Amino acid sequence: MAFVDPALRRVLSAISLAVLALCALAASPQQARAETSYPDKAVRIVLPFAAGGVADITARIVAEKLGDKLGQRFYVENQAGAGGIAAARTVISSAPDGYTLALLSNGTAVSVSLFKKLPFDPLRDFEPISSLGFFDFVFATGAGSEFRTLAEFIAAAKAGPGALNVGTINIGSTQNLSAELFKTAAAIDFTIIPYRATPEIQVALLQGDIALMIDSYSSMKGNLTDNKFRALASSGPVRSESTPDVATVRESGVADYDVVSWNALFAPAGTPPEIVNKLNGALRDILADAEVKKRLIELGIEAKASTPQEISARLTSDIDKWQKVIEKAGIQKQ
Repeated sequence: MAFVDPALRRVLSAISLAVLALCALAASPQQARAETSYPDKAVRIVLPFAAGGVADITARIVAEKLGDKLGQRFYVENQAGAGGIAAARTVISSAPDGYTLALLSNGTAVSVSLFKKLPFDPLRDFEPISSLGFFDFVFATGAGSEFRTLAEFIAAAKAGPGALNVGTINIGSTQNLSAELFKTAAAIDFTIIPYRATPEIQVALLQGDIALMIDSYSSMKGNLTDNKFRALASSGPVRSESTPDVATVRESGVADYDVVSWNALFAPAGTPPEIVNKLNGALRDILADAEVKKRLIELGIEAKASTPQEISARLTSDIDKWQKVIEKAGIQKQ
């Protein structure tokens, strides 16, 4: 082996290290920029929902806090449409630079099975960032109803199969599928009446046209507070912080029932991990804040951040879950 002067070896080693460092910098200018300067302009969060709903209010609270924390304006853009297709197209056609984000939900998981073909794949076309919040649905009846508990409703449904009416919003909504799952899990039969909007269901419940409605806590909070509605159960595996005195469907005798909806923030696929990590860290701080938790729990939402991997796994499992419910209910794909 040829002799190499130690001093020369040190010089050559230093040169090699310098060259490798320069190559790394040249290969990832976007990542270097993302880590140091993001965000340096306004960021939009695209929602597949109209203004005023649970997801919209959640997004606006989070957007305000992200702006405060990261020093740039975060704003909400509503693009309501069937299956969230319009909103999804907007986001996945945007540059993966962190300046256009998407709010996806449990409804996204439903859409994968509800539509014959979506022009996007939520598992392939989006980069998960973090969950924002989780929320149950409330099973409620009118204040004058004969049913004081969900167990009583179940007993009546078993005694008269198909005789009781349950109201939800449109076929294929998470509320509607929650009713279908309730049928199967409780081994009962009732007639599900789909309505175009929540106010119509509430009128029907007050008029006695339906025996039960299933919807979010926020949508019926006023009627529950005014004692016009009676909450019989909540849909999650444990009691909700918003309705701690209300038993779960499981406590009412349906052991396998578990429905928890969620909202989460995603970016276009290919968004640099530095940006994803920066947003994830900011959301963890925001969603742990006592004020934010209080504002969201008043809407029936448990503020909770996740890792990107956790919310991706939740989306995957919910796609499988709702596909089985849709197939069993015989709901035709759109």
